[in-house]
Formats: sequence, structure tokens, C-alpha cells
Amino acid sequence: MSSPALLGKVLKAVCRRVVDNFLAVATLTLAATALVVVARSGSEQLTGRLHEVRPVHLFLGAFLPAASATVYFLLRPHAVYLVDYACFRTAPNCRVPFSTFLEHAKQLPVLNERSIRFMTKLLERSGLGEETCLPPAHHYIPTYKYCTLDAARGEVDLVVFSALDDLFAKTGVSPAAVDILVVNCSLFCPTPSFVDMIVNRYGMRPDIRAVHLSGMGCSAGLVSVGLARNLLQVAPRGTRALVVSTETITPNYYIGSERAMLLSNCLFRIGGAAALLSNSPAGARFRLRHVVRTLTGAQDSAYTCVFQEEDDRGNVGINLNKDLMTIAGNALKANITAIGPLVLPASEQLLFALSFIARKVFSGEFNFKPYIPDFRTAFDHFCIHAGGRAVIDELQRSLNLSDEQVEASRMALHRFGNTSSSSLWYELAYIEAKGRMRRGDRVWMIGFGSGFKCNSAAWECIEPAANAEGPWATSIHRYPVDIPDVLKH
Repeated sequence: MSSPALLGKVLKAVCRRVVDNFLAVATLTLAATALVVVARSGSEQLTGRLHEVRPVHLFLGAFLPAASATVYFLLRPHAVYLVDYACFRTAPNCRVPFSTFLEHAKQLPVLNERSIRFMTKLLERSGLGEETCLPPAHHYIPTYKYCTLDAARGEVDLVVFSALDDLFAKTGVSPAAVDILVVNCSLFCPTPSFVDMIVNRYGMRPDIRAVHLSGMGCSAGLVSVGLARNLLQVAPRGTRALVVSTETITPNYYIGSERAMLLSNCLFRIGGAAALLSNSPAGARFRLRHVVRTLTGAQDSAYTCVFQEEDDRGNVGINLNKDLMTIAGNALKANITAIGPLVLPASEQLLFALSFIARKVFSGEFNFKPYIPDFRTAFDHFCIHAGGRAVIDELQRSLNLSDEQVEASRMALHRFGNTSSSSLWYELAYIEAKGRMRRGDRVWMIGFGSGFKCNSAAWECIEPAANAEGPWATSIHRYPVDIPDVLKH
């Protein structure tokens, strides 16, 4: 490296340190100035000023700061913590290799050779591996005849109750000690509801606060965390909230031929997660720093991007159209603008502000590109919703992340597929299973979903997991794996 380049790098680092620690630098400067003034003052002048001090001055000087601090601590919302979490562990008998998936698809009369070729190319480029799993009903031929209400409830029993059993075993918390229950599942809303099924299964208290969120797609996991946080912040100390995130895909197998809706059959897989939150730090492993929700839905295309609809033949499926990445990019920009001031160091905020001002002032004269803050200065780990290879690629490019920083997202997509709102927890589990989580590390979860929403949460690790294999117990030793651009069989 040349001397001017090295000098510029050093000056940039020094400038960033000064800006990021502006308050400390200013405090030290003022303290040093005060010491100099005191040193230059004579002893008689100092003695005279001390004689002018009255008891009321001492009272105000001590009482006002103490009263202000007391009011602040009494009125501020409770901090929220993650006690622990658990993910559904897929079983080998639910595994669906590409060959099996395509063989089942060929049994549908509505799918012609052109549709099969499209699904084949999509799977080869999807980033999914051969170990992703589908619920039991999807293993029968023809699949749609077995996707009944009872089969859908069977998937709930398999996924949700398995994750909850693991969570209660890990934390040692009794189900009766849970005060708040938040469940999110967008495409399956039976009666009795998910919350009723969980409350009855585990004998939870009859006065538990229970909510079932639906229709929010893959972003609902962080929406549920945000709702639980809001309830915990105003609840008595020691309150516990249970968050369950899943997507029941049994009744949502599409049997038409529209490509935008066939896409969901190829990407979505079985999965779910349960997380126990509390407003007490006792036994907690993470602290929830921020939750930011943004919605970009001004354009009509946003509402046709990801949602359940009928095709011309009346077949129901999930529509994933070509506008998805454009609208996701707009939603991400809105979320970055919202969360940036909360987490970024002062130097990055200053650069972002200067870039924004320059674009507004000189918009007609110069073409200033928007400055994307370096979020690597704010976070140590990134969990990007594993909605598909294109989503991960785009966020890696937009946020200038390294391959290692998006490794958890790529490997979760390869091993488990798109598990919708629970994918972020599989990614966090991957980071911990690899032993990369350290005390004090900061994690940024980014979720996308219908609407079009971009939700994010910032966590700080208090205590890494002692036994972190979780859903990766049988496969973590084989990861990371190389994922080619096109997987040929």
C-alpha cells in the first residue's frame, strides 16, 4: 500500500474514532479546560467562591439529578430479553429430494412438460438442497387429495408441539408460567385457533393473553416479536411471553400451471420455531435492542407481490410475481432509514446525513448516489430471511456483506428451504451451532413478507448457548457446503 493511501486510511480511522466517541472527547476536553482554569485561579479566589455556596445550592445540585434519574428509571419501558428458542427438527422420513418432488409433480394432469421444465430449472437454481422436507400429506400421490383439514392439523401437531416441547425442556419453564402467547401462521387459520390448541395441549392458565396473527407472510415472525415486546414493556417485572412462528403448508399445495404460483411449491418447506421472551434478565441469553417495522405498499403491484389467490381455473396458491425484488428493495431502504439512527455509530450517521443533504441540494447539478451505511460497524452477525437465493444475493450486494456474513442464510435455505417466518431462527441456530456467537455480539434479523413489509430486530448476546446444535444436530458438521449457480443431477 502506498504512503498516501496508508495515510488516508489512518486519517479516516482516526476521524471515525473521534466522531463515534464525540461525547467522550467533548467531556474530556471540558474537564481538561476546567482543570486548567482551576489551576490558574488563586487559592484566595477559590476560597471566596466556596464561601458563596449556600445549602440550597447543594440541595438543588444533588436533588434535581437524583429526582430526574428516579423518574427516568420508573417511567422507562422494561427491557425485553430472549430466554431461549427452539426450532422444529425435520425428520429424515419427511425429506423430499428433487427427483421425488418432480416425480410427484408429473402426476398432476394440469402440469404439462413445459411446467415441469420450469420447475426443474427453478429447483436447480433455487439454492435448496436435497434434504429439505415437506409435511406427510405431500408425500402421497396425488398430493392434493391428501391435503385435508385433518392433515393440516397433523402438521401443526408435528411442527409446533415438537418445537414447544424442546423449548420447555431447554428453559425448564412450566407452560403454566407463560403470561402471553403470540402465534403467527398466515395461510392456515382453523377453528379452534392455534392459540386454543396450544393452551389446551399444555394446560396453560385460562387468563393468558393470546393472539393469533395471520396474513402477514414471511415477515410475521418479527411482527410477533414486536407485539410481544410491546406487551412485555408495560407488564409487571418477570412476565413471560411465548412466540410461535410457523407456516402450515399442507392445505396450500398449488395444482395449477401459473408460474408465479408454482414458485411457492418449489421454495416453501416445513418448519417452525418457538421463542420465550421475558422482561426479566434472569436466565436470558439475548437482549432485544430494537424492533423496526416498515411497510412499502403505495404501489398496486405491492399487493400482488406475495399473497394467496385463485388462478383462472379456481386453484388457490401463493403468488410470487416478478416485482418482488424491486418492492423488497424499496422496503429495505425504508427499514434502513428507520433503524440506522438507532444502531449505527455517529460516523456512519454523519456520512448518511451529508449524502442525503448533498442529493437534495445538488440534485439538478450532480448525480449523487445514495450512501448505504456500513452496517458491519453496528452488527457482528446477519440473519436475512431465507426466502430464496435472489433475496439473499440482493441483500448481500445492497449491504456490502461478505460471503461469511450471509453464510447462515444460504445454508438455512439449502438445508431447510424457505420455512417462512421461522427461517430467521434457523439461521440464528446455525451461527450458534458453528460456535461463532460471543458474549456482547450484536445480531441483525431482517424479515420480508407480504404487504410489502420489511421488519428487522437487533439483538445483543448475553450468554452463548451451551448446547447449540438444535435443528442442525445431524448436519452442522457438513456445513458450509458449496452451492453452485446451477445444480445439475
